[in-house]
Amino acid sequence: MENINQQARELIREHLTFWELAQVNYAALAKVQTRALEVNGYPVLLQFNPERIRSSAAKIDKASLAARPCFLCEANRPGNQRWIDFGKEYQIMVNPYPIFPQHLTIPIRAHQEQRIRGRYADMLALAEALDGFILFYNGPKCGASAPDHMHFQAGNKGFLPLEKNWRQACREEVAVKGRAVLYALRNFLQPAFVIVAEDATDAVSLFNHLYGLLEIKPGEYEPMMNVLAWMEEGKWITCIYPRKKLHPSCYYAEGDANILISPATVEMAGVFITPLEKDFRKVTAADLQQIIHEACLSEEEMDQLISKSQSYHL
Repeated sequence: MENINQQARELIREHLTFWELAQVNYAALAKVQTRALEVNGYPVLLQFNPERIRSSAAKIDKASLAARPCFLCEANRPGNQRWIDFGKEYQIMVNPYPIFPQHLTIPIRAHQEQRIRGRYADMLALAEALDGFILFYNGPKCGASAPDHMHFQAGNKGFLPLEKNWRQACREEVAVKGRAVLYALRNFLQPAFVIVAEDATDAVSLFNHLYGLLEIKPGEYEPMMNVLAWMEEGKWITCIYPRKKLHPSCYYAEGDANILISPATVEMAGVFITPLEKDFRKVTAADLQQIIHEACLSEEEMDQLISKSQSYHL
């Protein structure tokens, strides 16, 4: 495990010596402005990061995706970009548009759609190997700027408020499988589920159980969700955020009401990226609370999911 962590960090250091795009953007990241706010009683951060406009404003409709070469496919990567193979399918790469001081993108080799069903066990294996990092997954309609190519991302630990925040939330036990427990987080930044597991197979059973309870909207192939997983004190911690909208209403508003925040996993975990300075200056805690309210499930919708869960025998 330590070897993969070392290799990943060395990969980042190498790219900062020969890849100009990474050099410029990681240097800029060291100078980004941040603001601390409190939402629902929990600390969050605003990050003014202009380079992330590519993700926040990315067009992910079928026509737009078909019109551009996939930047995660090996054939379309810059000639000097390198990667670390993980297993037979995954490639660990440097993310050239970072949010974290150490930011990785982990695509599969094949050009296949973004879908976590059947790959959550891989996410746990990556979290165990990259135990200095947090793994995260943006669903195809929940912040993924390449929903046509399956990938995870990873960022160094110690950056996301979630790492501490989740322990302060009230936990309600929803289901148990062997050495894994599925909890609902109550009175939290936003409604969420957490799996705490000592056994990966048991964690997969609980994840699949929850996945099966979530709605798949007409014309889509996966429930809307953001997922994070990491190792903590010898256990896998997985936070799952069921979603109901990609963009809040302020994303489409005009004039002063417009706020270009496109919530993805990092926002769910407490770091809100503002690629435009106007938003960084004006956004309030109430704005962020409204964004979360529109994008995530309500407490009542969480209750309905928990009731459905209790009708199944694991």
